[in-house]
Amino acid sequence: MSANLSRLTTEQINTNTLEIDTLDSLSIIRLMNEEDAKVAGAVEQALPQIAKAIDLTVAQLKRNGRLIYVGAGTSGRLGVLDASECPPTFGTPPHLVTFTMAGGERAFLKAVEGAEDHPDLGKEDLIKAELKPEDIVVAISASGRTPYCIGALQYANEVGAATVSISCNQSAEMSRYAQVAIEVEVGPEVLVGSTRLKAGTAQKMILNMISTASMIRLGKAYQNLMVDMQATNIKLQNRAIRMVVTATGVSAQEAETVLKRCNYHVKTAIVMIKTGTTVEKAQELLSESEGFVRKAILNHQHGNE
Repeated sequence: MSANLSRLTTEQINTNTLEIDTLDSLSIIRLMNEEDAKVAGAVEQALPQIAKAIDLTVAQLKRNGRLIYVGAGTSGRLGVLDASECPPTFGTPPHLVTFTMAGGERAFLKAVEGAEDHPDLGKEDLIKAELKPEDIVVAISASGRTPYCIGALQYANEVGAATVSISCNQSAEMSRYAQVAIEVEVGPEVLVGSTRLKAGTAQKMILNMISTASMIRLGKAYQNLMVDMQATNIKLQNRAIRMVVTATGVSAQEAETVLKRCNYHVKTAIVMIKTGTTVEKAQELLSESEGFVRKAILNHQHGNE
């Protein structure tokens, strides 16, 4: 916890942007764009570790566990954002991908000073969340030494839950407490220490990968369509129609008719059309196939051979 912040890459001076305060708008954002271009390459170097984190997440979710993001400040808010997008995108219950954040819900919009400095608060928040061994805790910290996150990881290890850390410095202190340590060094920020910039972009990319790839591995996609999406408004109902048309080749009118019969559940509609079955049979096929559309269709074909 006593790591010297000045030695962290995320706190270093960026020599490319020393004159940024003298530039016009276009020149400023050109510099920012050049720095942002380095982020994807840095994330690429960590893909093997990210894949391990995804495998661990899938294994825990298959045990009826939860994916719990833990963070403070920008890092915590990125976890909140990723978790909140999972129910509408993948049809998951709100508790499946969730979060704890230093300072609680009031810290979403306004910083709660000092909340991140206490490891006991990370532990307490996971106790309140009723952490269990089947869960996976993903701690997010640009510096890699946030006490709140370290306290959460230590408690998760005590409980026997799976643990992952995401940081933007090499040899991060937080990495010592995680089964899978993801370290993505994006270099000094455009504004010194403003980790909502490159570090934040890297963290969001990694969180997108973890949640999206995990959901794909759990059958939440067919081809590259997000077929467990909840069609909760007109825009999303139209998207559901387009997905069914893309997946099956039927007309938009037929797709809408079938979707209405199954309450706009895209997976069910695709299986109904592909197999020529009823709503009930399609739902049965999906249940037997653990929600995988491709597997449900193949199983029906093999059953009729």
